[in-house]
Amino acid sequence: MLAELAAINGAFAIIKQTIANGRELADAGSAIKDFVSAKETLQARQRKKKASVFGNDFEEFMALEKIKQQEAELQSWMQLYGRAGLWPDWVKYQAQARKQRQLDIAERKRKREELIETIGIFALILVSGLLIFGTLYFVARKKTWL
Repeated sequence: MLAELAAINGAFAIIKQTIANGRELADAGSAIKDFVSAKETLQARQRKKKASVFGNDFEEFMALEKIKQQEAELQSWMQLYGRAGLWPDWVKYQAQARKQRQLDIAERKRKREELIETIGIFALILVSGLLIFGTLYFVARKKTWL
């Protein structure tokens, strides 16, 4: 959780400075991705704990509350100092970053499953080859005994 909070605070500072300098959100793309990613990680962890028997973790709840405050502050900054329509663009950009992250997770999962399948096939071929070789070796030794 501390790593996510550090990422969120660092990303928040970068995004806020980018807006203060009058630059576009795209200039803070990696910071936005870090912000959204860490926020989603905390939210997923909180949802998982809500579903567990032991309930909710107060620290994660407070971290999510801090994120809400930071987002409200960003919204205010964007509406006051940013160009027209900056906040809706921010929300859209967050959604794009979230979708990209989900696609990245799905791609990593697919590659891992593909690797496991490849290793399984290789192991099956290796075992089959060893069984065939062993059988042929056993038959060849049996013929020499007779």
